[in-house]
Amino acid sequence: MAEIVQQRIENRIPELEQLERVGLFSKKEVKSLLKRGTALEYKLHRLIITKVDFIAYIQVSRIGYQFKREEIEFSIISRINNIFRRATTKWKEDVQLWLSHIAFCKKWNTKGQLSKVFSSMLAIHPEKPALWIMAAKSELEDRNSSESARHLFLRALRFHPESKKVYQEYFRMELLHAEKLRKQQKELEQAEIDVGEYEFSPEIMSGKLAEVVYRDATGKIQGADFILSLLTITAIFDFTKELQDTIIQDLQSKYTDDSLTWDFMAKRELEATVGEELQSAKGRASDIARREDRCCQVYEEGLNSLNTEAMWACYVSFCLERFRRKTNVQELKEKRQERLLAALQRAHDSSLLKEDFYKNWLQVLLSSGDSEQTAAVAMAATQRYRQSVDVWCLALQTMVRLGSGATGKLFQDALTHMNPKLSLPLWQLQVEWSMTSQSSEETEALFQRGLLSVVPAVSMEIKEKYLDWSYGAGGYKKARKTFTSLHESRPFSKAFFTRMIQMEKDQETPKMSNLRDFYERALREFGSTDDDLWLEYIREELGPSGQPENCGKIHWRAMKLLEGESVERFTAQYTLLQTGHI
Repeated sequence: MAEIVQQRIENRIPELEQLERVGLFSKKEVKSLLKRGTALEYKLHRLIITKVDFIAYIQVSRIGYQFKREEIEFSIISRINNIFRRATTKWKEDVQLWLSHIAFCKKWNTKGQLSKVFSSMLAIHPEKPALWIMAAKSELEDRNSSESARHLFLRALRFHPESKKVYQEYFRMELLHAEKLRKQQKELEQAEIDVGEYEFSPEIMSGKLAEVVYRDATGKIQGADFILSLLTITAIFDFTKELQDTIIQDLQSKYTDDSLTWDFMAKRELEATVGEELQSAKGRASDIARREDRCCQVYEEGLNSLNTEAMWACYVSFCLERFRRKTNVQELKEKRQERLLAALQRAHDSSLLKEDFYKNWLQVLLSSGDSEQTAAVAMAATQRYRQSVDVWCLALQTMVRLGSGATGKLFQDALTHMNPKLSLPLWQLQVEWSMTSQSSEETEALFQRGLLSVVPAVSMEIKEKYLDWSYGAGGYKKARKTFTSLHESRPFSKAFFTRMIQMEKDQETPKMSNLRDFYERALREFGSTDDDLWLEYIREELGPSGQPENCGKIHWRAMKLLEGESVERFTAQYTLLQTGHI
């Protein structure tokens, strides 16, 4: 081992001497580098080595310099590559380590080494499609080799014959290759350079290889979403009209039972070319309205053959997106709103309106000022999705905003139909509404009902809200009375106690005896886990109203009750407190 280490260190001497000659390092610094390098080399030859050792050595080996860099750059890069190879041989499964080596090769433009690293990595990790794609892109972009990139994609497909992402990137690569050839041909023609017998293949330049990839991909992977993803890639290139037409024909012939097909075909109507460009805002708005109407006609045609929730979702989403677009033409704005409301109503009547759209529907109705229709839609939403807490909350918020007299009954209906375990948001809404809209007696009765909940989260939340409301409605005395009445009504949250403590502190002359009582009650519930609570109690005793001599006893009790990591945290914080650092 010592001979190997010595040989590697001796190999570094010429480059370090050069660094000393150019004045980058002093003689003392060179010796220090050799010493550190020797220590790290020995670490790499121990029986038990870590990735940290390799990374540290790589960092030491990286030297930033400019003057005469070519004289020593090669040996430094070679040595770092060698360290990376040793590391990836030891930890083959660590993808991040491989990627670090790749990043290094790219940074220093070692293209030959880069291909070797990718090859070794893929031999170990052939199950990761993203790595194959990265390797192929590197061949295309860094080495300018479409042939090697194509070879890698074909190998990737042997391991991942149904990978959408591999096919998409392979398809994109062939189109990029065709575009590159077209640019080369154009540049040669413009420069009037004679290329002899070499001919640019018209088939390749028109995207025929990409079409072969497309046919293979769609033969193995079905679905309108996949075909549309390939069509989106094709649309980036300006020479692919024929290929785009082929893909669209396949889409229309094979996937008319997919809402995505109809959604795509409908939105194409927005891109349809018109005659001369319209100058006036009103004229342009009229043209946009006609295009949107044609889109809706395609959606209607789709709904005639595919009356599904997904189809209605596409139609309503389109209408909603157009409604949200800003326009200064009032007629267009009104037409979009009318179209959206009609689509929402029809989808609801068909019982095929998705839950998310009810929120949009209610927002539009609220902005229009139609209170009666808004209330009707809110109630209809709860009938359609009786088990959805989000829908109930939305309907209740709408009714509260409208100031409806039926709000109280709707809250009762919501809690009746909703799974108690999911009812916390409903209780929170009802408490907020009651505190602002009902009498004190009705609000207190609501809190009393909430306290009976068998769901711990609801019971704890109600106690906190009840305490806060009591303090706001009747001051400290009422809050203290509420706290006393609830202090044995488990379960509790820590906030229930800390709020009462804060209320006591907010008094003009807070009583230490009360604070001790509140802390003791809190510690009975959370003393075994909450180290912060013990520290706060100790701080209180160290304060102007406390008795510092009690701190030792509190510390002893804390050490006895706390468990696990809480003990360590408490000990560390208590030490800092004693030394005045916190």
